[in-house]
Amino acid sequence: MKFPLKMALVAAGALVVSAVSTVSAASAASPSAYADSPPKPKTPFVQPFHTVSTISSTVPANGDLNPYGTTVVPVSKDRLRTGDVLVSNFNNAQNQQGRGSTIVEISPGGKQRLFAQISPAKLPGGPGSCPGGIGLTTALVVLRSGWVVVGSLPTTNGMAATAKAGCLIVLDSNGTVRETIAGHGINGPWDMTAHDNGTSAELFVTNVLNGTVAAGGNVVKKGTVLRLSLEVDKHKPPKLRHVTTIGSGFGERTDPAALVVGPTGVGLGADGTLFVADTVGNRITAIPDAVRRENSAGTGRTVSTDVHLNGPLGLAIAPNGNILTVNGGDGFLVETTRDGRQVATRLLDNTGTPPGVGALFGLAVAPAHIGVYFVDDNTNTLNLLHRP
Repeated sequence: MKFPLKMALVAAGALVVSAVSTVSAASAASPSAYADSPPKPKTPFVQPFHTVSTISSTVPANGDLNPYGTTVVPVSKDRLRTGDVLVSNFNNAQNQQGRGSTIVEISPGGKQRLFAQISPAKLPGGPGSCPGGIGLTTALVVLRSGWVVVGSLPTTNGMAATAKAGCLIVLDSNGTVRETIAGHGINGPWDMTAHDNGTSAELFVTNVLNGTVAAGGNVVKKGTVLRLSLEVDKHKPPKLRHVTTIGSGFGERTDPAALVVGPTGVGLGADGTLFVADTVGNRITAIPDAVRRENSAGTGRTVSTDVHLNGPLGLAIAPNGNILTVNGGDGFLVETTRDGRQVATRLLDNTGTPPGVGALFGLAVAPAHIGVYFVDDNTNTLNLLHRP
């Protein structure tokens, strides 16, 4: 049995269950990061998608549960295959949160195989190189050079009181751990996206443990977004060159059901704006000039809040530039324009009580824009939202 999320941000029953929901005056009142120059109206990316199909189970042989990270492999190298989806698991077979140690690779046709099983004892720098151990989060990216980076927010017993800072773990294209990145402000890496230049890359990482455990369930406004600048080599593990805090002051808290709630999904727009799913604030915010800025933008500017958002977790940028988020509170996907209009919704999971609660986390746009991949924590599956 999976731990439900049990969000109390917006009542699940407040949403109308519909294939598409276009919001007008309600969301127009939301503050916008681009209100001074709204873009031209665009057809919602998810408009033609009305069907959800299960691609594969995400449970590997060791029984890990609770799929979180979801990313599409950009290029083939060694064990990695272009178009396959990597999924990281947060829970172990006993359903203890923060103890999952596996990444599975799933083909578009549904073939699942183990990409990596990470042991603290076998980390290159020893067990202490990732403070607290292994508990793989939604922070998961694959660089074009074949390096895979995944976040770890570990616990010793699945409870928030034992959560530790964790680290970023770098694996090669054969699934072998080659290095860990810890410290430098990394404290509970929760989600991540990348700006990949080939020989260099910037990782944008949300962190949710800054004072969170000590607060004992109370909200603290210490969540951060870090930019890690890497020098990338095809044959040697990436070198960390610089770390910059570009976002700060996000709400975060522990939760007996969700372990921790804080800034989660991040997605980089074509103009360098980083969009953040502020789960505690029930909103999407924007950090401008995220690739180059040298200081913190705080929580950024609010793009959209409330209405159909209900504990936004995973976030991805659609091909049309809109923002896709999935709700932890009710099982919906929401598409939002850069000027804050929530232009479409899709119900992805309505199981559980309340319906859809705690089901959704990672998502990624499928190759050739044929749909949206997403993991379902209620069923431990990778799924595709696509055309009928």
